[in-house]
Amino acid sequence: MNHANSQVETSVANLSQSQEYKRLHRLERMLLLAAKDGKRASMDELKDKTRLLPASVSRAALWLSSKDLAKIDEEQRTTISLGSEGEKFQQKGFPERILSEAVLKAGGKIPLEKASEVSGLSKEEVNIALGWARRKNWLQFLKDKGRTFLSVEKEPVIDDDEKLISFLSKSSAIVNELDAKLTEGLRILAERPDVIVRSVNVRRFLTLTLSGLNLARQVSGIVEELSQLTPELITSRKWKSVSLRKYDIKAPVSSVWPGKKQPYKRFLDELKLKLVALGFKEMEGPIVEFMFFNCDALYMPQDHPAREIHDIYYVKKPSRGDLSDYSALIRKVRETHENGWETGSRGWGYKFSSEESKRLILRSQGTPLSVRMLINEELEIPGKYFSIKRCYRPDVVDRTHLTEFNQVEGIVVSPNLTFRDLLGVLEKFALEVAGAERVRFKPDYFPFTEPSVELAAYKKDVGWLEFGGAGMFRPEVTLPLGIKAPVIAWGLGVDRLFMMNAGINDIRNLFTQDLEWLRKQKVT
Repeated sequence: MNHANSQVETSVANLSQSQEYKRLHRLERMLLLAAKDGKRASMDELKDKTRLLPASVSRAALWLSSKDLAKIDEEQRTTISLGSEGEKFQQKGFPERILSEAVLKAGGKIPLEKASEVSGLSKEEVNIALGWARRKNWLQFLKDKGRTFLSVEKEPVIDDDEKLISFLSKSSAIVNELDAKLTEGLRILAERPDVIVRSVNVRRFLTLTLSGLNLARQVSGIVEELSQLTPELITSRKWKSVSLRKYDIKAPVSSVWPGKKQPYKRFLDELKLKLVALGFKEMEGPIVEFMFFNCDALYMPQDHPAREIHDIYYVKKPSRGDLSDYSALIRKVRETHENGWETGSRGWGYKFSSEESKRLILRSQGTPLSVRMLINEELEIPGKYFSIKRCYRPDVVDRTHLTEFNQVEGIVVSPNLTFRDLLGVLEKFALEVAGAERVRFKPDYFPFTEPSVELAAYKKDVGWLEFGGAGMFRPEVTLPLGIKAPVIAWGLGVDRLFMMNAGINDIRNLFTQDLEWLRKQKVT
């Protein structure tokens, strides 16, 4: 009875294996045949045995792995080669060796201030050489009568880092295959930038499981299979005698990364479309701007600390431009600064400099575009205008600041505008564009708006972010430009709007070259 049961179980198992074999893709059968010896084989070895494309080998391996017919493992191998500094060291020598040998050749002792002259190294190279020469005990500092001297007593020995540079000058090397001395040399050189370049190579291997080996025994040959019926096969009835490829819709496939728009660029384009849909018209203006439009026309005094609100990049050559086309406007702005002109203001009470107005800079904000729009013949009242442009400030780069950034600038000109209208626009930006959960306003100061307000918004996992400032243009700004209607204006950091929208905590990620992050961004 037991013997009969055993025979039945064996027959069922063989039948099951036979059915599973028939369901295998042709590529899977080819891989089983190539690996039926049961040994661990690399993908390159399997590619050579099967003469398949690398993508086909990888795909078939994934299919076998998903069916528990094979196991895939990988090894990381780090290869090192000379970087730009390493090649320079190989050609000219290490700076500490150049300096030490020069001191020794000069008699073993020289004044510190003559180190660059004696060695031929630049001052920067001398500083580097001094640090490493002392660390390697090649050189000592001596004090004599208030002066500092460099002393070298003997020829420097060849250290492990120099041996590694010499070794890599012939070819690249695998880290795990280095001997103890070269490994120590690598540890030392890792502290010096651009000397060693590392590249990580991942090798994948396939090993058949017991089930895979049992199934591989049935692979005696590979039958050619067709994946497409042609009119000729149908009319000639040859389709009856050929093998048609079966498809497993559940089989895993290789990831595909189609071309798509950079996520931040897509966000900017979508924001522009939203503003156009709301009836806004786009403003244009130059990146290299006059100080007049960037500051003077905005009632920012030339001799007042308020100018420091915006640190500025100045154009070196040419440093000034021609403003002769705006002479009438400059006169009104000058008088507004000096005595208030016809605005009802006292002005700033200083002597306005037309030469300062001609200075060329990289625009530090988007508001100059608003000034240019307000004097444009195509201005409509009432009217709504916007710009999304690059601005430049010499900020310290950190998690929330860059030296160049995008700013969404907007103005609305209408006889019946109030400050409440401005707050409504700002709230709409924060909630609908940035996806914020809460907004808050607090009073702020800008020379060109009164009242002025700062917008901040909150989103879970991002926290509070400051987006920028807004307000109603002062008469000292609008009247010299010939505008008598109220103007509400805002300049918001659109980079931060996107950060909140996308849940990004570091502004530097907006311009990242991290392919993994870019690939994972959804296409909307």
